Amino acid sequence: MPFWAWLPLVVLLVVAVLLGILVLLGRIQNGRYLRPVITFLSKVPLFKRWFQKASIAALERQNPDLAAAMKKMSQFGEPKTPEQAQRMLNLLTPAERRAYMAAVGQEQEVPESANRQIRRRMEYGGAGVPVKTKPASDRPGSAGRKTGKGTKKKR
Repeated sequence: MPFWAWLPLVVLLVVAVLLGILVLLGRIQNGRYLRPVITFLSKVPLFKRWFQKASIAALERQNPDLAAAMKKMSQFGEPKTPEQAQRMLNLLTPAERRAYMAAVGQEQEVPESANRQIRRRMEYGGAGVPVKTKPASDRPGSAGRKTGKGTKKKR
Protein backbone atom coordinates (compact mmCIF):
# COMPACT_ATOMS: atom_id res chain seq x y z
CA MET A 1 0.00 0.00 0.00
CA PRO A 2 1.25 3.54 -0.71
CA PHE A 3 2.14 5.93 2.10
CA TRP A 4 -0.67 8.39 1.41
CA ALA A 5 -3.24 5.64 2.10
CA TRP A 6 -1.92 5.28 5.67
CA LEU A 7 -1.92 9.03 6.33
CA PRO A 8 -5.53 9.35 7.65
CA LEU A 9 -5.01 6.42 10.01
CA VAL A 10 -1.74 7.91 11.33
CA VAL A 11 -3.38 11.30 11.90
CA LEU A 12 -6.28 9.69 13.80
CA LEU A 13 -3.85 7.68 15.95
CA VAL A 14 -1.80 10.79 16.78
CA VAL A 15 -4.93 12.72 17.74
CA ALA A 16 -6.13 9.82 19.90
CA VAL A 17 -2.75 9.57 21.66
CA LEU A 18 -2.67 13.34 22.32
CA LEU A 19 -6.21 13.23 23.70
CA GLY A 20 -5.27 10.30 25.92
CA ILE A 21 -2.23 12.18 27.23
CA LEU A 22 -4.40 15.22 28.03
CA VAL A 23 -6.90 13.03 29.91
CA LEU A 24 -4.08 11.35 31.82
CA LEU A 25 -2.50 14.69 32.75
CA GLY A 26 -5.89 15.91 33.94
CA ARG A 27 -6.25 12.93 36.27
CA ILE A 28 -2.78 13.15 37.84
CA GLN A 29 -2.73 15.34 40.98
CA ASN A 30 -5.97 17.10 40.10
CA GLY A 31 -4.63 18.49 36.82
CA ARG A 32 -1.41 19.95 38.21
CA TYR A 33 0.58 19.08 35.08
CA LEU A 34 -2.26 19.98 32.71
CA ARG A 35 -2.48 23.63 33.77
CA PRO A 36 0.76 24.78 32.05
CA VAL A 37 -0.30 22.97 28.88
CA ILE A 38 -3.70 24.68 28.91
CA THR A 39 -2.19 28.11 29.53
CA PHE A 40 0.16 27.55 26.59
CA LEU A 41 -2.65 26.34 24.33
CA SER A 42 -4.95 29.20 25.36
CA LYS A 43 -2.70 31.61 23.48
CA VAL A 44 -4.26 30.25 20.29
CA PRO A 45 -7.59 32.10 19.78
CA LEU A 46 -9.54 28.98 18.74
CA PHE A 47 -8.45 27.01 21.80
CA LYS A 48 -8.99 30.04 24.03
CA ARG A 49 -12.66 30.23 22.97
CA TRP A 50 -13.07 26.50 23.54
CA PHE A 51 -11.57 26.70 27.03
CA GLN A 52 -13.75 29.69 27.92
CA LYS A 53 -16.89 27.89 26.75
CA ALA A 54 -15.92 24.79 28.72
CA SER A 55 -15.20 26.75 31.91
CA ILE A 56 -18.48 28.68 31.61
CA ALA A 57 -20.39 25.44 31.06
CA ALA A 58 -18.79 23.90 34.16
CA LEU A 59 -19.51 27.07 36.15
CA GLU A 60 -23.16 27.03 35.04
CA ARG A 61 -23.52 23.53 36.45
CA GLN A 62 -21.92 24.48 39.78
CA ASN A 63 -23.21 28.03 40.36
CA PRO A 64 -25.66 29.44 37.79
CA ASP A 65 -25.82 32.89 39.44
CA LEU A 66 -22.06 33.28 39.30
CA ALA A 67 -22.00 32.12 35.67
CA ALA A 68 -24.60 34.72 34.70
CA ALA A 69 -22.65 37.41 36.58
CA MET A 70 -19.41 36.42 34.86
CA LYS A 71 -21.08 36.62 31.44
CA LYS A 72 -22.36 40.11 32.19
CA MET A 73 -18.97 41.18 33.55
CA SER A 74 -17.14 39.92 30.47
CA GLN A 75 -19.51 41.89 28.23
CA PHE A 76 -18.94 45.05 30.26
CA GLY A 77 -15.14 44.80 30.14
CA GLU A 78 -12.49 45.84 32.63
CA PRO A 79 -13.56 48.84 34.76
CA LYS A 80 -11.03 51.65 34.83
CA THR A 81 -12.65 53.89 37.45
CA PRO A 82 -14.65 53.20 40.61
CA GLU A 83 -17.73 54.70 38.93
CA GLN A 84 -17.48 52.17 36.09
CA ALA A 85 -17.11 49.35 38.61
CA GLN A 86 -20.21 50.57 40.44
CA ARG A 87 -22.20 50.75 37.19
CA MET A 88 -21.01 47.27 36.35
CA LEU A 89 -22.21 45.93 39.71
CA ASN A 90 -25.56 47.69 39.26
CA LEU A 91 -26.19 45.58 36.15
CA LEU A 92 -26.32 42.43 38.28
CA THR A 93 -29.31 41.03 40.11
CA PRO A 94 -28.96 40.75 43.91
CA ALA A 95 -28.31 36.99 43.72
CA GLU A 96 -25.70 37.46 41.00
CA ARG A 97 -24.06 40.28 42.96
CA ARG A 98 -23.82 38.10 46.08
CA ALA A 99 -22.33 35.22 44.10
CA TYR A 100 -19.85 37.50 42.32
CA MET A 101 -18.74 39.26 45.51
CA ALA A 102 -18.31 35.91 47.27
CA ALA A 103 -16.19 34.61 44.39
CA VAL A 104 -14.09 37.77 44.17
CA GLY A 105 -13.59 37.88 47.92
CA GLN A 106 -12.59 34.25 47.92
CA GLU A 107 -10.31 34.68 44.93
CA GLN A 108 -8.52 37.86 45.95
CA GLU A 109 -6.87 37.78 49.32
CA VAL A 110 -5.26 41.05 50.31
CA PRO A 111 -2.16 41.07 48.12
CA GLU A 112 1.10 42.53 49.32
CA SER A 113 1.89 45.71 47.41
CA ALA A 114 4.33 45.17 44.61
CA ASN A 115 6.66 48.07 45.26
CA ARG A 116 7.33 51.01 47.52
CA GLN A 117 5.54 53.53 45.33
CA ILE A 118 2.25 51.60 45.54
CA ARG A 119 2.63 51.15 49.30
CA ARG A 120 3.19 54.89 49.74
CA ARG A 121 0.14 55.69 47.63
CA MET A 122 -2.01 53.45 49.78
CA GLU A 123 -0.45 54.90 52.91
CA TYR A 124 -1.02 58.48 51.78
CA GLY A 125 -4.50 57.90 50.40
CA GLY A 126 -3.56 58.17 46.72
CA ALA A 127 -3.47 61.97 46.64
CA GLY A 128 -0.08 62.46 48.28
CA VAL A 129 -1.66 63.81 51.46
CA PRO A 130 -1.22 61.70 54.59
CA VAL A 131 -4.40 60.04 55.71
CA LYS A 132 -5.51 61.17 59.16
CA THR A 133 -6.01 58.14 61.28
CA LYS A 134 -7.68 59.76 64.29
CA PRO A 135 -8.65 63.37 64.92
CA ALA A 136 -7.18 65.01 68.01
CA SER A 137 -10.61 66.06 69.23
CA ASP A 138 -14.15 66.31 67.91
CA ARG A 139 -14.43 70.02 68.72
CA PRO A 140 -12.99 72.48 66.22
CA GLY A 141 -10.20 74.60 67.62
CA SER A 142 -9.69 72.33 70.61
CA ALA A 143 -5.99 71.99 69.95
CA GLY A 144 -5.52 75.29 71.77
CA ARG A 145 -3.23 78.18 71.05
CA LYS A 146 0.09 77.17 69.65
CA THR A 147 2.76 79.33 71.18
CA GLY A 148 6.28 78.98 70.00
CA LYS A 149 9.45 79.78 71.89
CA GLY A 150 9.98 82.94 69.89
CA THR A 151 6.67 84.64 70.73
CA LYS A 152 6.53 87.28 73.41
CA LYS A 153 3.63 87.98 75.69
CA LYS A 154 2.10 91.41 75.49
CA ARG A 155 1.92 93.31 78.79
